[in-house]
Amino acid sequence: MIKKTTSGLFRNNSAKEEPTIRVEDDRTGMSSETLKRAFLDNLFYIQGINRSDASNYDYYVALAYTIRDRLLHRFLKTTDTYKKNRTKIVCYLSAEFLMGRHLGNNLVNLDIYQEIEEVLKELGLDLEELLEQEPDPGLGNGGLGRLAACFLDSLASLEIPAIGYGIRYEFGIFYQLIRDGWQAEIPDNWLRFGNPWELPRPDETVEIKLGGHTQGYHDSKGQYRVSWIPDRTVVAIPHDTPVPGYKTNTVNPLRLWKAEASEAFNFEAFNAGNYDRAVEEKINSETISKVLYPNDNTPAGKELRLAQQYFFVSASLQDLIRLHLRNNTSLDNFHERFAIQLNDTHPAIAVAELMRLLIDEHGMEWTQAWDITQKTLSYTNHTLMPEALEKWSVNLMEKLLPRHMEIIYHINHLFLENVRSWYHENHEIIDQVSLIEEGEDKKVRMAHLACVGSHAINGVAALHTELLKQDTLRAFAFLWPEKFFNKTNGVTPRRWILLSNPLLSKLITSKIGDGWLKDLNQMRQLEKFVDDAQFCSEWREIKKANKQRLAEHIFKKLGIEVDVNSIFDVQVKRIHEYKRQHLMVLHIIDLYNRIKRNPDADIYPRTFIFGGKAAPGYFMAKLIIKLVNSVAEVVNSDPDVRGRLKVIFLPNFNVSLGQKIYPAADLSEQVSTAGKEASGTGNMKFAMNGALTIGTLDGANIEIREEAGAENFFLFGLTAEEVYRRKAEGYNPHSYYEQNQELRDVIDRIKDGTFSHGNTELFKPIVDQLLYDDPYMLMADYHSYIECQKQVAITYRDQEKWTRMAILNSARMGKFSSDRTIKEYCDEIWKVSSVKIKLES
Repeated sequence: MIKKTTSGLFRNNSAKEEPTIRVEDDRTGMSSETLKRAFLDNLFYIQGINRSDASNYDYYVALAYTIRDRLLHRFLKTTDTYKKNRTKIVCYLSAEFLMGRHLGNNLVNLDIYQEIEEVLKELGLDLEELLEQEPDPGLGNGGLGRLAACFLDSLASLEIPAIGYGIRYEFGIFYQLIRDGWQAEIPDNWLRFGNPWELPRPDETVEIKLGGHTQGYHDSKGQYRVSWIPDRTVVAIPHDTPVPGYKTNTVNPLRLWKAEASEAFNFEAFNAGNYDRAVEEKINSETISKVLYPNDNTPAGKELRLAQQYFFVSASLQDLIRLHLRNNTSLDNFHERFAIQLNDTHPAIAVAELMRLLIDEHGMEWTQAWDITQKTLSYTNHTLMPEALEKWSVNLMEKLLPRHMEIIYHINHLFLENVRSWYHENHEIIDQVSLIEEGEDKKVRMAHLACVGSHAINGVAALHTELLKQDTLRAFAFLWPEKFFNKTNGVTPRRWILLSNPLLSKLITSKIGDGWLKDLNQMRQLEKFVDDAQFCSEWREIKKANKQRLAEHIFKKLGIEVDVNSIFDVQVKRIHEYKRQHLMVLHIIDLYNRIKRNPDADIYPRTFIFGGKAAPGYFMAKLIIKLVNSVAEVVNSDPDVRGRLKVIFLPNFNVSLGQKIYPAADLSEQVSTAGKEASGTGNMKFAMNGALTIGTLDGANIEIREEAGAENFFLFGLTAEEVYRRKAEGYNPHSYYEQNQELRDVIDRIKDGTFSHGNTELFKPIVDQLLYDDPYMLMADYHSYIECQKQVAITYRDQEKWTRMAILNSARMGKFSSDRTIKEYCDEIWKVSSVKIKLES
């Protein structure tokens, strides 16, 4: 609050003083009148436009700045409190942060969503229309990036000091179009109109070295040192996005780095008429932060991807050292001030970079630097598949990061000496744990580097962690069992229930209060309403309303009408063979075959909804997308189907589209091959919103089934142990084709060109792989899956039973709040505590 008094010029001549008028500050006030005034001021002074000429986008930007002001008040108080208290800070390093749209989430977390809705209504504006003006930030691709975003929300909501560090990608991964059934990629220019949420900090720019060579020398004390003389340098410019907690004053930063050239313009080359060379360095440098996950099928793509990883890791570590030295005279206690989490192997070069900074730039001895590095860093593994564990060519490392290659060799030398002393020349274990993979093209095993250089290693679901210890990282678990933890993933209920499903949120709050938004275990109280006819009826009506909303979106985008009374059977996630989108397609074809055999077959209507992106260089994943769309083309237009089946592929799946899909789903398809999915988080979002799961015993499915109850989960398929055993015994997928007539009919329908206009070659790669290789064992799981789907249809016909199961699924998902996951990290790995942020009254 500030005081405004009338000026002496306007006072009357009486001796009485004018009363003090107290009004809210337009930058920080939260009343409806103040918010309205600030909004209209920002429309005029930020957008520079009158209401009579304003577009919805102008209104969105004005509202964004109005909300950002409120965030900045808390943001600056948060950073000031951390600085004064010298608190330990969590630093989350991730190549992806799939944040989703900011405006709606910030309104929810500031607890002013309804006030803003009413203010806009008074002005004749619709909040929903303004929310649609914001592009989804193109900062991630799938579960890895969305997990990072949920963690930032939970860290702020739990009042944990934290900074997220990543890359400010100019174009994100890509915008997905579907052309003739095929995925087409165009640039996702999400920053074309600017970004009102970010704060550029050019005064905190850091310099990043690349290439060149190293040179040894002796310092003033006679100690041998190494200097890195680079070929080129790039500057990293930080851009901060405030991330608020739910109903707290904590606002933590997401700091993203933009790459620019150290010298953006070569004036000498320009004057010589060499205009391309004049801007060559600028173009090459800015390429680093252009696109998420550049195609690494070429040597240039590999080099760019490694440069990206090093770029944001080095910038982030330099930034932390700067922050530390602002209040400390040395780096001796660096590990007491920062807990750095490596989100997968993308930031694993942090091990070597932190060592380089401590030793080369700050003169620390190796032993002390190594102790600090291990105590500071911890590593999250997100995959069980060896091919997904990053390995970089030693030749490439020596070319791009010559000093780091020297440091990695020395780390490996000292580490293997210890292993030899412990296990007396056990060559098998030495080969298994070495940071260097020997061969014609030597490689650096980045997961191994992360394991050796961290004090904690965690998986992201109970099964995943066990399989890491038994298989993927078995040798490290043997060496250091105390380093391994499980941290089952979670998602934030603020975005994935409150913001995505306001109707359901209102119903839940009317019955149990709003405490569930900060303690999702309180949802258990809903169990007492499963036999309440009125509550169950309202639950069904809300589900139908959400389905109607999605149906309208489908019609608007694709021109296809879908039946809201049908089962909405959904699989939305990254397209990958192990996630088995094509198993769902086989089921669709099986139902289609039944209709073709008997047009009057009693098949409960289903709407099959797919969404997800395939990596640009991943041929089989792109062919699966083509198969989905080709089956859709035939099934949706066949008069025999009579609307009983509809197949939809929604292009460009992202966070905002997910917010429409998850609340509308009846059935959640989580059908990955057992032992392949690390965790999954889409399964949690579906279940929280009342969808039932059909799934394998894979990733977090196992724990979801345990929480929801086996009777409320549609289970099928081989277990991880059975998958390993069948493969060890010699798996023959063709035998399933020979023994199962219905499966044979499905495969033959793809083979004979029914879905490819008679072209029998188009889907031959999929057919051949299923029949003669089938690495993800669709053929083995097919019969179990089809039988389970029959149970789904039978159960859905009994709407009272289905509703009961859906309510229990939602009520029992408390474990899968990201708040619980973050609390476990704080207590067991990071050793950090919450810090209250108090605003001035």
